[in-house]
Parts: sequence; C-alpha cells; structure tokens
Amino acid sequence: MTFITYFLGSNRNLHSFGCKSSFIKPDVPIEKRVSKQCYPKTFVTTVASTTETPRKLSKVESYKKNSSHLKFPLEQDLEDENIFVSEESVQIIKFHGSYQQDNREERKKGEPKKYQFMLRLKLPSGDMPTSLYRVLDDISREFGNDTLRATTRSSFQIHGVLKKDLKTVFRSIIQAGGSSLGGCGDVNRNIVTTPAPFQTPDYIEVRRLAYVLAEILAPQTSSYAEIWLDGEKTGEIEFWKRNMDMKQVSQLRLFDNGRGIITKDPVEPVYGETYLPRKFKIGITVPGDNSIDLYIHDIGIVVISEGNEIIGYNVTVGGGLGRTHNKEQTFPRLADHLGFVRREKIYELVKAIVAVQRDYGNRESRMLSRMKYLVHNMGIDAFRELVESYFGEKVEPWRDLIPWKHEDYLGWFQQGNGKLFLGVPILNGRIKNDASMRLKTALRVLIDTFPEVRLNVTPEQNLLVKEIEPNTKEQITNIFKEHNVPLVEDISVIFRDSMACPAFPLCPLAVTESERVMPNIVKRIEALFHHCGLNKVPLIIRMTGCPNGCARPYTAELGLVGQGPNSYQIWIGGCPHQTRLAFVYKDKVNESDLETILEPLFAYYRMEKQRGERFGNFCYRMGKEALAEYAQNYNYETDSASNGTKK
Repeated sequence: MTFITYFLGSNRNLHSFGCKSSFIKPDVPIEKRVSKQCYPKTFVTTVASTTETPRKLSKVESYKKNSSHLKFPLEQDLEDENIFVSEESVQIIKFHGSYQQDNREERKKGEPKKYQFMLRLKLPSGDMPTSLYRVLDDISREFGNDTLRATTRSSFQIHGVLKKDLKTVFRSIIQAGGSSLGGCGDVNRNIVTTPAPFQTPDYIEVRRLAYVLAEILAPQTSSYAEIWLDGEKTGEIEFWKRNMDMKQVSQLRLFDNGRGIITKDPVEPVYGETYLPRKFKIGITVPGDNSIDLYIHDIGIVVISEGNEIIGYNVTVGGGLGRTHNKEQTFPRLADHLGFVRREKIYELVKAIVAVQRDYGNRESRMLSRMKYLVHNMGIDAFRELVESYFGEKVEPWRDLIPWKHEDYLGWFQQGNGKLFLGVPILNGRIKNDASMRLKTALRVLIDTFPEVRLNVTPEQNLLVKEIEPNTKEQITNIFKEHNVPLVEDISVIFRDSMACPAFPLCPLAVTESERVMPNIVKRIEALFHHCGLNKVPLIIRMTGCPNGCARPYTAELGLVGQGPNSYQIWIGGCPHQTRLAFVYKDKVNESDLETILEPLFAYYRMEKQRGERFGNFCYRMGKEALAEYAQNYNYETDSASNGTKK
C-alpha cells in the first residue's frame, strides 16, 4: 500500500474530495462570498471589482509578480561581482531559503557593508538523517561562521555565507537530499510537529501528515533548480520524499473542486504568481502534547483518534505573534477553533484555508498581512463561512480534547519500537564549540560513531537523537560528557525553559541584544528567584531583540521583548502550557534594572501563590493593577527577606 493510499484507503477515489454539498454554489464569484460588513479597515481582497478604487500594493508584491516565479533578477544578481544582491533579489532569495545580512558590529563609517547570507533549511517535522547533518556541519565550518543555529520552527540556519559561495552551498545541501526552498518567503514555512518519535498511530500520523502537507504546499517553480543547480537534475531527492508516492501527492495538490482553490497559474496552482501575502505557518500535534505552541500558527492541526484508528483532525486558524512597537493595529494573537474535519478531507481543507489567505489577505501593508488579522477582523464565524465556500462543505464542530501540557522531551525516552531517543538541551539553539563545551564536536563524533541514528530539531531549539540502540546508551552519554556538554540533569529548571532569538549582530530587525546576553540574564533571574525563596521553581523565559516574536515571548511566563538599545518591554502572565497570551507589564526597562522591576513580582508570587501555581498563572490571576500596586509599595530591604507565607 502506498504512502498516500494508506491514508485515503486503497479504494478511495481522489475525486471524492469534490463537493457534493450545494449550500454555497460554486459559481458565486469570490468577491461576493463575504458580506460587506465583514470588510474591516485592514481587509483587502485580491479580487478586482469594477467599483473598487485601485489599490496600492506593497513593493514586495510587484517584486514577486515581476520575478517570473522567483527567478529574476536573482539569477542575474548572482553573476555580478557585487558582494550583495539588489533590493528586489533580497525579497526573492527569501523564497529560496536565504536572507541577506551584514555584521552590524563591523560597520565602519564611510565603508561599505560587509554583506553575508544566512541559509535556513526546510525540514518538515524537524527530522533529518545524519548524512545531511554531516554536510551542514562541513558547510558551516568551510563557508559559514562555524556554528549551526537550531530554530524555533525545528530547522537549522547557517550564518556567514558569502555571496560567491552561495551556489556551492546550495548545491551541496540539495545533493545531500536537503532543501531550503520555502524555508523563508511568502509561502508555507517549515511545518513543525511534536518532535517525539513515539511509535503509536497518532504520533506516526503527525509525521506522515507533515511530509505530505509540506509537499502539497511546496512552491512548484523550477527556478530553485535552475538557479542553484544551473538547471541540472540531481541524483538525490529530498529525504522525506523517499517513501512517498509523489504522483499521488501531485494529484492531491492539483485536485480542483471548482470553487476557487486552484489558480489559473500554470506554474503555481495553489499559490498563483504572487504567492501568499505573507509567511504562513502550520503546526501538527496530538491531544495533550503542546510541544509546538499550537495556538501561535496560521493553521494548527490536532490528530484525533478513536482507539488506534485516526478518524480526523481538529483545526485551529489565525495564530501569530509578530507585532510592531507603537502600532496598536499590530498584536500577537492566539488561534481560534475552526472545527473538526474527517480524515480524508484534511488536504482540501488546508488548501481552502491557504486559498482564503491568498485571495483575501492584505497585500497593501505587510505589517497587516498575516492571516491572523484576516481572522480577527472577520471573526471566526465569517472566516469559517468563507473557508467553507472554498472547501465545499461544512466544517464539523470541534472535538473535545484533554488538557494541554507543555513538553520539551529532554532526557532519555523509550520510542516504543525497542529503541531509545535522547533529548539534548542546546542553549539558545546555538551549536558551537567554545571554552566551556564542545557541542559541535560532540555531535560530529556521535554521528560518525553511530551513523544509523536520526536527529530531530525541536520547537524549543533543542535536539533529539533518535533510533538509539539501548546497548549504546552509556557510550552516547559519555560522548557528551567527554565534551563537557550538559544534559538535562546538569541544567537548572529555569535554563531548561529559556529561549532567545539570534538578534545582534546579524539580524537586521534587532534593536537590542538577545541570544548573546540571555545566559547572563537567566543567571540573574535565577539568582533573584532564589533570593526571593523560590528554589527549583520552574519559569518559562523567552527573549527577543525586537517585537517580531521569533522566540515566542508573548506566550511565556516572562517575556523580554527588545524595545531599544539595552531596553526591553516586559511581558508576564503567559500560561506555562502555552495556551494563553502574556500581557505588557512595563515598557522600556533597561537591562540593568531588571532585578528592580522583577523582585517585587517574585516576592509577591512567593507570598501569595496557591499550591502548585506557576508564576505565569499567578500573574494572570492577580492582574496587572494588583501587581503594580504591590510593586509600588514594595520595600526592597525588608519584604524580600521576610518569611512570607509559603504555600
């Protein structure tokens, strides 16, 4: 039985995805499917109307339209002698998985910028063979800055690649069975899943669905091969495709129910020639396992089972965390429950949601172009109705779930097939060698010694080593110990739950430090926790160098969001299981004043917390006003040292 027919059933006709329902007629024009009152101020359709005033689209929209499906002017720019690419190509190369950057600390007045490029891989579910990791390790040493960066979307980034080496690097990744196409850009990004490789039907289904959806929503342009392989065919295909029936995946992608999902574009049937208005993110998990921050994705999918049978999926829509300081029309948002869909319908429903964002998302202001604003402005009921008009049938009601729990899968676990996996904590996702430990060398020794294992990047920027034979457990543990790499038992509960984005010196959006200062910040907060009598109490801390939210600070118990040089906006009150947004507590807090701001909160928490209550839940229960009032009356000399009422 093939990879896809296993899911559909061997006798199922692909055309059963077509709509038999007639509650919305397929010949109703797209622009008339939503009532006028659903059009908010930031609501912009891509469907022209004779009564509409011509819209001024963002520059990026014209760059995409003129690129001939992501080819021009990038192809020409790569051939010139400049160390950078043009403004248009900066946007187009993102779709290929690369960002142009420069080291802001090396800028000198009057001198040109020293440009370099970051590459981000596409790794559906974060899984990869050791053969590909070995190539990345070599590339980072020979062409990059000798580090690899695990990301919050379960992928790897390589920093420091020069323009003259781009083709060599891209070609090496492709020939190793990897890809970066869709790692960035206005398309579906890397699909994240629960990283746990458990061998139960629901966890197996999570990974399988991620691979299939990644291919259905993959850009179909030939420009990736034309530019990076000079049009040559490689003997390798992406490793996740090797057990897939790609002919059937193509059928799933191209199936047209006649309701506007499939475009008339001959190259990009799902996206069209200008792709999506903005990046698009999908996360997949099982009930109870919130290792992926389910509610922060454009689409969240939860596998629903009855016994050992997969019957369908719960689907969420409209999550996203990016925002802009002092722009109140931008905000982080948790997703809404769209509903439940039967197993055989998930592909067409996902395509329908993508098509709604493609046709109705804001293409005038990139600041307002994420699907979360479309869902927010329309409301979930109207948005669901619009999705159903593309989908062709009603979405069923949401199925009840068990409570969510935040998981990181650090330490040793049984996979369920007689093998083990090990979750290795990676401080801020940076794989490197330094004076304190040699993580990069340890991982290379590991994969050279045990090439049969697999690796999995997690949404927490950590790494799982999978498919471990039980009799090698001690040997693998010793490899990490010999290179001074701490495992989960060697780190504190606060370090375990901390996360930061790269920020300075390479990210062009950063306004202050994040990754480089995070270890010291965590040490200080940990010391303050102990000072306030909170020993061994867990705390989720996330830090970013700007408000775009890459390290997900807005769902943390304590979020530090860059707001200026050495200055942070303080967010508190997020749920430890990632199901509630935090709220702003203080603006423009200087890094040196963190203890002054946080000590009253920690002291109040120690005194008034309920049994087992986490800091984020305490802050949410008390509310901003009560917390601020306590802090205003707090005596730093007497209150923190008092015994208080420990509960």
